[in-house]
Amino acid sequence: MSDVELVLRSTRVITPEGTRPASVAVADGTITAVLPYDAPVPGGARLEDLGDDVLLPGLVDTHVHVNDPGRTEWEGFWTATRAAAAGGITTLVDMPLNSVPPTTTVDHLRTKQQVAADKAHVDVGFWGGALPDNVKDLRPLHEAGVFGFKAFLSPSGVDEFPHLDQEQLARSLAEIAAFDGLLIVHAEDPHHLDAAPQQGGPRYADFLASRPRHAEDSAIAHLVDQARRLDARVHVLHLSSSDALPLLAAARADGVRVTAETCPHYLTLTAEEVPDGASEFKCCPPIREAANQDLLWQALADGTIDCVVTDHSPSTADLKTDDFATAWGGISGLQLSLPAVWTEARRRGHGLEDVVRWMSTRTAALVGLDGRKGAIAPGHDADFAVLAPDETFTVDPAALQHRNRVTAYAGRTLYGVVRSTWLRGRRIVADGAFTEPKGRLLTRSH
Repeated sequence: MSDVELVLRSTRVITPEGTRPASVAVADGTITAVLPYDAPVPGGARLEDLGDDVLLPGLVDTHVHVNDPGRTEWEGFWTATRAAAAGGITTLVDMPLNSVPPTTTVDHLRTKQQVAADKAHVDVGFWGGALPDNVKDLRPLHEAGVFGFKAFLSPSGVDEFPHLDQEQLARSLAEIAAFDGLLIVHAEDPHHLDAAPQQGGPRYADFLASRPRHAEDSAIAHLVDQARRLDARVHVLHLSSSDALPLLAAARADGVRVTAETCPHYLTLTAEEVPDGASEFKCCPPIREAANQDLLWQALADGTIDCVVTDHSPSTADLKTDDFATAWGGISGLQLSLPAVWTEARRRGHGLEDVVRWMSTRTAALVGLDGRKGAIAPGHDADFAVLAPDETFTVDPAALQHRNRVTAYAGRTLYGVVRSTWLRGRRIVADGAFTEPKGRLLTRSH
């Protein structure tokens, strides 16, 4: 213990074995021991006594659209990672689209890594993209360290990232399965979307009808069939339709390697409360009804849904028009994801240990970082969030670190104030004050 540099002490430390009083020893950015609360502090080490605030592992958000380079007026690595740090997120994985160029070749990956290198306040990894014409690029991207591949089964909303039809999905998935990679999928069936009523205008009910549940359900069924045939690893992104849950549960019981995520906005916002014209609530697939939300929570509790991620997908304010058909679809949620989920979780009888499992432990495991991230345990990176779980705050858009401070959570009172965030034993934000960016670029084998 002579090399210990830092000890964080709290009456409530969330560890893999449960929540308990403990002192967490850190050396060279790594957790070296989780000690009894009153263990003596090694000579030369600095003690940070957190009192009754909860020490939890830094969150791992595996679904973030940073949009840098190319659409940095929407977001960027500097602002996105500051927002993440302010919200207790210490690792994020950037989506391959909405940046220009998209992360669909090794050269494009290198471009994005160069842009992110000196701007990241938290650790950053990257997804690759699977397009109709880039099957030849998938293995090189895998070898270059992307954590997996994103594909759309319906139009993505940006021309430079076209979706896959079923034949193209089969070809891409066969290639990815050959090296046991992971395909993560925006699963909405374009034929069902085309057949749905497309009225446009400000009424949220009309927008909801244009993205029906069966579009998700059908796409997920096709994906599961392909995964079963190829013994491939697939992950369903931003699940909003509770009707797909029995299919996912049955597929897993049959040994299909399928996982699924949902998002804070599906768990905390409901269609019934979305005002007409309020396109800050628009996302695809959409926020659905309260009864649907109840079933998503049940699926989190029973493990059918593995994890919760933001799908942070910002844009400039002018793209959030009052016409739901033409407004940009995306929810900005990086900074608020932990308190938003915690507020609803506690109301439904869940504990912070559950939130950590959904937003840190399982997300780290999804991308193969579970040996380093997602737990307060010896050998893991000393990444922490310090949370006052019983304190509340009212969401003020002006206080957000996002480049464009459009938020569906404006005016909401949330539980859970993030006191400070730590990255590899360094405090990177405390009470709104930030250090210079110290994040690292992560790769799958790193």
